[in-house]
Amino acid sequence: MSDYRRREFLADVGRGMLVASVGSVVAQDLGLAPRALADEGFSRLTFGSMEPLVALMQETSADKLLPIVVERIKSGADLREFVAAAALANARSFGGQDYDGYHAFMALLPAYQMSRELPEAERALPVLKVLYRNTNHIQGVGARSHEAIHTLEATSLAGASPGAEALREATRKQDMDGAERIFGAMTAGSIDDAYNNLQALVQDDTNVHRVVLAWRAWALLDLTGKEHAHTLLRQSVRFCVNEERSIRKHGLADPLRDLLPRLLDGQRLSSQAAAQRQPDDDWVERMGHTIYASSREKAATEVAAALADGVSLESVGEAISLAANQLVLHDPGRSKDDSAAKPKGSIHGASVGVHASDSANAWRNIARVANRRNALASLIVGAYHTAGQAGNLNAQAYPLAEHREEVRDVTADALLAETEAAIKANDQARACALVDRAGVLGRPARPVFDLLLRYAISEDGALHAEKYYRTVSEEFAATRAAFRWRHLAALARVTASEYGHPAPGVADARHLLRV
Repeated sequence: MSDYRRREFLADVGRGMLVASVGSVVAQDLGLAPRALADEGFSRLTFGSMEPLVALMQETSADKLLPIVVERIKSGADLREFVAAAALANARSFGGQDYDGYHAFMALLPAYQMSRELPEAERALPVLKVLYRNTNHIQGVGARSHEAIHTLEATSLAGASPGAEALREATRKQDMDGAERIFGAMTAGSIDDAYNNLQALVQDDTNVHRVVLAWRAWALLDLTGKEHAHTLLRQSVRFCVNEERSIRKHGLADPLRDLLPRLLDGQRLSSQAAAQRQPDDDWVERMGHTIYASSREKAATEVAAALADGVSLESVGEAISLAANQLVLHDPGRSKDDSAAKPKGSIHGASVGVHASDSANAWRNIARVANRRNALASLIVGAYHTAGQAGNLNAQAYPLAEHREEVRDVTADALLAETEAAIKANDQARACALVDRAGVLGRPARPVFDLLLRYAISEDGALHAEKYYRTVSEEFAATRAAFRWRHLAALARVTASEYGHPAPGVADARHLLRV
């Protein structure tokens, strides 16, 4: 055997062993699979048995997609399959670098989770809503002719370092190819380790989409399977490199980059054993207010000190979440029309409070699945991210005393109907006060969630309805009884703000489902 043939043979053997260890889908994503698995010779990224459904999401117009999906659901197809395929179609089309694209991606899992709260006949509604949005945007940019990510060439992975520092260094240098190679090599090993390494990028700045995209991509692996981890998670790498270019262009590198390692090292947090001290309600209230009202550096420093003092991660996360909630309740509303869908006085969509709440939820969730170092860092950065935004907000939170007084005589049995009327009148203050009243009276939360869920599905929400609904659902469940109704009152306010702008595709979906 010639030297060339021998090297080729050994390379094929080595490649085959790696394919066997990581699976054919991951290997094809990394450019390691046999040529037959990579459409157009390692270039086009394909997804094995899921490819036909993924292609359907890209190649079919949104109005034609919904009848196909509904027919398949009626024939027994699982909603999970469509959400997973839509996620892969989105990642292949946009690669984490398109604003409307990654917002559709981040709405997919919340829509699926919302579906599980509905009666069977209506269960597909929120998923169909987001599938319509997702495919409509894919079609709008050229469908299969516009694909942002492709397979990585096998040779491009040679010599790539698997370390978090190397990944961060490549990102800070705005080296897209280098960062992709490094992360590709990481995902050929432990996906958990790769995700922990990815946090070095996520923690490098406080862009809401940076952290929410990273969390939603990880959470979607429950539907797609970890064999598609590289496809979903590399979106965050690409997002962060792209953001770094903007940061460097404007000279806006965040002081967080120096502060975070200083706090971790100064408090010796990474070397400490995990602690679980559960503080009382007063402590959580005070810490939440400190984060809400303080500068970013002070909030991060206070949280680092609390963690060093042994306060549980969940309690610290709860305080961060409550601080973000206060940004919703103190929001004065937009000072002028942003668009027809976001008029003066509205607070839904990309508002300070909704963004802060979604971010806090993502930081908390990452802390729950990350290693010790990243769990601590996520909460410190989460506090930093939430703080420093209260300067232009109202001095008092909704509902104000006069709002509470106006609903004091509403009977318990009338609260839901009155809340719905307030939503339809876009009366944020009254909707907020009525739900707050329901909490004071000890009413069950589920009927309130059911009411607000209806409008999280029907309304457009300026790209944020699904995420924020699920943020509130999760934070309500993870918050102690003394404070949890604040989250639901905030959701009522946001729902009243977003009402009146029906989401495209929902009416068609209702017609097809006959609900």
